[in-house]
Parts: sequence; C-alpha cells; structure tokens
Amino acid sequence: MQKRVVITGIGVISPIGIGKEEFYNSLLEGKSGIDTITRFDTEGFTTTIAGEIKNFNPEDYIDKREIKKMDRYTQYAVAASKLAIEDADLDVESIDKERFGVMLGSGIGGIETLEEQYKRLLDKGPKRVSPFLIPMMIGNMAAGQVSIMFGAKGVNETIVTACASSTNSIGDAFKVIQRGDADIIISGGTEAPITSVSLAGFAAAKTLSTNNENPTEASRPFDKDRDGFVMGEGAGILILEELDHALNRGAKIYGEVVGYGVTSDAHHITTPADNGEGAVRAMKMALRDANIKPEEVDYINAHGTSTYYNDKFETIAIKEVFKEHAYKLKVSSTKSMTGHLLGAAGGVEGCVCALAVSEDYMPPTINYTTKDEECDLDYIPNKGIKGKVRYALSNSLGFGGHNATLIIGKYE
Repeated sequence: MQKRVVITGIGVISPIGIGKEEFYNSLLEGKSGIDTITRFDTEGFTTTIAGEIKNFNPEDYIDKREIKKMDRYTQYAVAASKLAIEDADLDVESIDKERFGVMLGSGIGGIETLEEQYKRLLDKGPKRVSPFLIPMMIGNMAAGQVSIMFGAKGVNETIVTACASSTNSIGDAFKVIQRGDADIIISGGTEAPITSVSLAGFAAAKTLSTNNENPTEASRPFDKDRDGFVMGEGAGILILEELDHALNRGAKIYGEVVGYGVTSDAHHITTPADNGEGAVRAMKMALRDANIKPEEVDYINAHGTSTYYNDKFETIAIKEVFKEHAYKLKVSSTKSMTGHLLGAAGGVEGCVCALAVSEDYMPPTINYTTKDEECDLDYIPNKGIKGKVRYALSNSLGFGGHNATLIIGKYE
C-alpha cells in the first residue's frame, strides 16, 4: 500500500522575502523583487536587472567558520532548510536519521565560486586557488551540506534538469516516501546564478528582458509586450513527510502531494516542443498519478517565464489538457514577482502551491497590461484572489526539454 505524503514545513529565501511570512505577504501585495543589479558592474551588458535577494545575512543561519566554505547557492539552501525545519516544528534529534533525507535541485550550482576562483587563477596563479573551490562549486554540495547540518542519513540526492530541477526533486522525494523508503525528506531547490558569466551567457542567447529602465515591470508573463525572462536567485524548501509520521508528532499540514509527472520533449536544447506537447504529457501523467479529474484543479502555477515561446506553448498545453475547464481555472506566474530562479524556480513555486491550498489564495501575475491573443486564459492579472483551492498544479519546463508537473491537494 502506497504511503500518503504531506507538506509540514515551508522555507523560502527569495527576492520578495526571506521566510514564509514575508514571502506570503509579498504574494498578497503583488510585490516585485526585480531591480538594478548591485552585485557587480554591469557596464556593457544588454541586461542590467535581476531579482537579487536583499538583507540576507548567512550568519543568521550558519556558523561563521562554515560560511566561507559554502558558495552562495549552498548558503541559500541551508538557510531555507533551517527555516522549513523550524516551520515544521521538527525536532531532528528525535527522529530516525536513517529515514530522514535530502533531495534538492540546482541548475547551475556554485558558479559564483567558479567564476571568482578562475579570475584568481588568471591573476595570481594556481597556488592561490582556494582549496575549497571544488566542494564549494559542485552541484551536489548544497544537498550534502544540508544533510551534514541536520544529520539526515537517508537518501541524499541532487537533481539537475535545468529549470525543472527542484520540481523533479520534490516529485522524486514524494515517490521515495510514497514507496516507504523514508519518513521525512527536505526537498526543493536552490540557485545563485546572478554573476557576470551567467548574465552574459543568457544575454547572448537573447532570452533575457532588456527593459532595464523599468525593472519592476520587466517580468511580464503572458503579456503581449513581454521581451524575455529576468533572472532571480534564492531557495524554496518543502518538508515532505509520511502522513502517519506527521500525525503522530502533531504536525501542521499545509497540503498533500498527490501527483507527479515527468517527460522529455526530445526536441531542442532551448526551445519547447511545438504546442507544448511535452508539457501536455507531464500534466496528464500527474493527473493520472493523482487519480483526479482535470476539472478538480482550481489553480495552476505556470512555468510562465515571460518569453514568447514558453508562454504561448504552455497556454496551448493547458488548453489541450483541461479543454473547456482551462477557461474556468485560474493560472498565474509568480515569476512576474520573483524573476526566474532557474533550478530553484519549482521549489519556490511548490511553496506557492502549498500556501495556495492551505490559505485558499491564488497569487497574481503582475505587470499584465496588454492581452496577447495567443495567451487567452485567466492569468489572475495584477491582483490575487481568494477562492477555494482543492488542487494546485505547478509546471516547470527546462532547457534540454525537461518537463515536470506537481499536484498538491488540500489535506482532508
């Protein structure tokens, strides 16, 4: 018999807030976290804006001696995990550590450290490169450090599927608990991609918005005047827990993970398959896994990157899966507020969906001013709405043709 899997903790480090409360309040306000980049000199760049995290102090979460051994992306993961554990009121010393795991996603890993140390190599020579370069840079180290910090001795994995990474990590963690191989898993994703090399690379691919004069309005999913995505950074962490384990310790339950779908476009390295056919199959698979009807879904947190093809094809895919119900359900892209957190996007958006089913609140797509005839669904323009959310669906669609869909239901 398959186990039921519930969400008992939420931890967020994001451009619109640190911690569940500040993050949720920003969703309520429809607040943008996009601004001019301050971390490095952007002279000569075509894009000079991003969703940087403000007021993050790693010493609030991590021993000072350990901080210097962690890339920023790992610091975000550890901090968000600590917040999620605290939110879950989880005493990690009282649980079976061998059935306590970590499954995180990251698309780029420690690119900031790699960039800094490569510059040091060129400027000062190989003997001046940090001995911590490799364990700071490699993509699995956020999961490794979280496991070390909290003594999680069960499954410990990192999923790398570009922008689908953390949705895959939550979905895979769901399956591990469902089949009985773990009681609790720290799941989600982390990313710190706002560096000169990342910005230059995405700009060269012509995927970024160049609306530098109006940063808070630059990320505008599904709007006819969208001109590319805006990079964001941070981490979104969910504590997934086997239902009986959660009930036995009297845990608060935000919602239940009920469905997971994962497919590949097998089409193109950056462009989605025509008409979002891979996303169609992922959503249908998740609905089958959840054993629910399409019309039972009330809210979709779309991948919604603010790029031409993603928004067009995801809209087509939603209409293909949900038929006439597509025009009745509510769809929004919270990337309009946070920017695109790449491998961490699905983690933060999983947190959004958990809050949606728990609070019966569906956040808006801000900056929606000009209707696109090709994007004709209800994208909850500019102002969020209260309303019963039985099931929330989250899509993540990554470079390389990776498609992942999660369904989170109201716990009953």
